[in-house]
Amino acid sequence: MPYSFPKKSLGQHFLVDQTVVDRLLHCLQPRTGDHLVEIGPGRCALTKPLLQHLRELSAIQFDVIEFDRDLIEPLIVLQKTNPFFKVHEADALDFDFSVLKKDTHLLRIVGNLPYNISTPLLFHLLQWADSIQDMLFMLQKEVVDRLVAPPDSEHYGRLSVMMQYHSAATRLFDVPPAAFNPPPKVMSSVVYIKPHVVLPVVANDYRHFFELVKLAFNQRRKTLRNSLKTMVNDDDWAKLAISPQCRAENLSVADFVKMSNHYVHLCDR
Repeated sequence: MPYSFPKKSLGQHFLVDQTVVDRLLHCLQPRTGDHLVEIGPGRCALTKPLLQHLRELSAIQFDVIEFDRDLIEPLIVLQKTNPFFKVHEADALDFDFSVLKKDTHLLRIVGNLPYNISTPLLFHLLQWADSIQDMLFMLQKEVVDRLVAPPDSEHYGRLSVMMQYHSAATRLFDVPPAAFNPPPKVMSSVVYIKPHVVLPVVANDYRHFFELVKLAFNQRRKTLRNSLKTMVNDDDWAKLAISPQCRAENLSVADFVKMSNHYVHLCDR
């Protein structure tokens, strides 16, 4: 395979620890009929063993999305000898994941995500939550801390609320810098994300819910009375049974949905 040096501009840290690869495969547990999607296959540390597993299981499809042109050629070679394997040279941040779903099989998405795009990419993927069976990602530990954080904790924020609205996230294990080339300056973590089949709470106007959460956490040190004063007045707080002296980090996902739905109800009157 042609050697490609890691590009700092793309936030590349290639996985080189076979033990970690084996643990990822064990956590993913590929099954017959799976439709796998790998984001950022890099030097194929996970791609090749996945291909082997999927050949044995008669998988229906394995798509990979790679942005770095220097890494495309080896992937094309694999594509020529594996009819169910397809390479997409694209930026995952702009990619329309709906084009991958051809039938009733949901997508199983996996990847060692570049640190510099992980949060916007997670938000991007939320658009297709109803087409995704599950996701297994290696991310910066700090991002995983936010994904799994409960209310009233230091890591709880906008990403926590939006991801937990759509899914359940579970931290699986941490990965040290030495598992990568070049080693990052921070710890990584592997997280398993399972979209809800039925949403526990439903925002009547998702766009408004999204903007409400964003506004609340944009000024997270302010009380809700101050950060949401353009959306919620004193009479509303009493009806919502939420203290306006709370901060955004004190509210559950259900609280944010309740506030959003109350506002939408008032606008519809």
